[in-house]
Amino acid sequence: MQSALLEAMQERQVTLGEQTYKLPDPFLVLATQNPIEQEGTYNLPEAQVDRFMLKLNVGYPTKAEERQILDLMGISNPDLSVNPVVRPEDIIAARSVVNTIYVDDRVKDYIVDVVWATREPAKYRLNLDGMIRYGGSPRATINLTLAAKARAFLQGRGYVTPQDVKSVGADVLRHRVIVSYEAEAEEVNSEKIIEKIFAGLPVP
Repeated sequence: MQSALLEAMQERQVTLGEQTYKLPDPFLVLATQNPIEQEGTYNLPEAQVDRFMLKLNVGYPTKAEERQILDLMGISNPDLSVNPVVRPEDIIAARSVVNTIYVDDRVKDYIVDVVWATREPAKYRLNLDGMIRYGGSPRATINLTLAAKARAFLQGRGYVTPQDVKSVGADVLRHRVIVSYEAEAEEVNSEKIIEKIFAGLPVP
């Protein structure tokens, strides 16, 4: 199962037996993890988790959302038809626009500093000694930039601001910053570390 996931993300194809199928463009790889039931499941290795652009925490729905879920699904044969909200060609066109979003050199340096601070926090005068086992990889730098550009696009801007970087920072980094056993003992998770990094680094 993990090898199939890796093949889709790296080779943009899936293999069943002796037959290989190219994946369409665009495609999305989505993995879920239930924080309650872990028996019989295994965490992905860090190198595979690093291939995911984002890690989102999905909590309970709001009361209004849950009421809507009840109205839609509270029968034995719910209508499962799906109405598309965007066409694949629209996504490809939007992706091309995102690639043109401007990133100033000072913002690029800020992004690099954020990722390097996950590796060598002492050089940035961050009091995180012994808290981080592994910091973000170069994929973190690339994906932090792409996610910030996408947020600028969604905000209707043609340029990235430091706030764009901060807004997507936790989603890009929370699965890439691996905390130490000492941090776990003190109940310090990757999100707390990321908060300290963004709070401690000067903003351009």
